[in-house]
Amino acid sequence: MGKGKSKQPSKAAPKAPAQAVAAPAKPVPAAKPSLPPVQVAAAPAAPAAKPVLAPAIGEQFVKGTFAMTDQFKALFDVKSFDKYFGDAKSQVEKASAQTMKAYEDAAKFNKENLDAFVVASTTYAKGVESVSKSWAAFAQETFEASANVAKAMLGAKTLKEAVDLQTDFAKTTFDKFVAEGTKVSEASIKVTNEALEPINARVNVAVEKMLKPALAA
Repeated sequence: MGKGKSKQPSKAAPKAPAQAVAAPAKPVPAAKPSLPPVQVAAAPAAPAAKPVLAPAIGEQFVKGTFAMTDQFKALFDVKSFDKYFGDAKSQVEKASAQTMKAYEDAAKFNKENLDAFVVASTTYAKGVESVSKSWAAFAQETFEASANVAKAMLGAKTLKEAVDLQTDFAKTTFDKFVAEGTKVSEASIKVTNEALEPINARVNVAVEKMLKPALAA
């Protein structure tokens, strides 16, 4: 060990920073030839979405459509068509038959009324003719009796005899007149009743026809 202070080792001078070495450049590959662009067909457009009805409205619409369809089928169904027009035809035939029967009944009723009127007129005419003949016979008889009395009065020898002849003639003529009048009156009543008999019968028939519907009700 020497004397004195030992020498310190000298510090090395700082080195300059090393310069970066550039890496060698890589070779650039040659560009590949470009291909023409491929045209891709456009996808078909999606159909527009249908509006969705509310369930209640849709259901009602469907029910209404089916109901109308059923009604249409029922209306134009052959059986329904035949039944409808068959019923209508039956009603028309029934009404026509009733109308025809009513017409026939009315014609028959009017004919019977006319026949009754003819019978009544004929009966009355015959009765009047009979009464007229009776009056004519009575007048002829009275005229002849009057002529005979006149002759007898001309041949009367006294006034009293003439007055008696006139009085007897007047009394006899009056009695015959009363008897003939009674006879003619009875004949007239009989003729009237006989003439009205067919008329009364038709009146009774008419009344029965009018009352029959009311009694049936």
